Amino acid sequence: MKVILNRDLGQKKIDMIRDLGYDVELILEKDLKSRDDYYDADVWFTYQGFSKVDMDRWTNLKYIHTTSRGIDQVPKDFVVDRGCYLSCNTTGYSVPMAESIIMYILEVFKNTRTMFDKQDKRLWKMDSNWIELAGKRVGFLGTGNISYQTAKRLRAFDVEIWGVNTNGRSVEGFDRTFSLGESDEFFKECDVIIGLMPATEKTSGLIDGSKFELMKKGTTFLNIGRGNLVNHQDLVKYGPKFRGIVIDVADCEPLPADSPLWDLDNIIVSPHNSWVSENNIERLGDIVYENLKSFIETGRPKTWVEDINRGY
Repeated sequence: MKVILNRDLGQKKIDMIRDLGYDVELILEKDLKSRDDYYDADVWFTYQGFSKVDMDRWTNLKYIHTTSRGIDQVPKDFVVDRGCYLSCNTTGYSVPMAESIIMYILEVFKNTRTMFDKQDKRLWKMDSNWIELAGKRVGFLGTGNISYQTAKRLRAFDVEIWGVNTNGRSVEGFDRTFSLGESDEFFKECDVIIGLMPATEKTSGLIDGSKFELMKKGTTFLNIGRGNLVNHQDLVKYGPKFRGIVIDVADCEPLPADSPLWDLDNIIVSPHNSWVSENNIERLGDIVYENLKSFIETGRPKTWVEDINRGY
């Protein structure tokens, strides 16, 4: 079977994939438009290569694997009509994102923006407005792997952990879980709320003025998963009620320079940076290898998106 890689997983990992019995070729995404010798491949590993190829020209494609956790860029009709398997980077970014989330929370609780501002001004002045994370209630919108990894690390801070998912099912590591339809108590009682839901029709604009109205004054709100989860206009309106706001994603990226979000004095804007780590390629390579091993041995990958129309 022929595999086209649009990202270099390192020679060691590529050799391991070849040892499984695959014919592997590395073609970077930037070179896809200038070539047409790959359309006979059985497996395609890419990120945003879909806009650079003629999807109708694939003759044997049976399996697509993306480098990203999200699958918004994938042409759903092609996957469904061709009966292709689709896998994504299910767990590769969970550790760095979990560490980033904890950093963001502590930055808000310990007023690091103010502290660094005073440092720049060479001003030695104590801040008596720091608060503890211990004893707080941290809520996750979405209870997938990133939330799980973050919750596991937050346990060391002696917090209570709540979560919201589609049906309120119980999830390991969470003290309480709520369904989307019955989540008012979640929004009213959590001290920290973290958006980690996938981008779907149901979640687009889900966090709007009605949800911000439920949140108590002094809540810390973070959106880390998908930018379209939050109504930014409403976030600006309700911004002053929060102790702090963190956005690592936006509905339009890069966040426009004239966005009023930049003007909030209690916001941390992180440029889609929470996933970055020196270990990402190694983790991603492990996921790809395990899926390709299963695919060549059993005819299907180890993990795949079972219902692409669900959006994750």
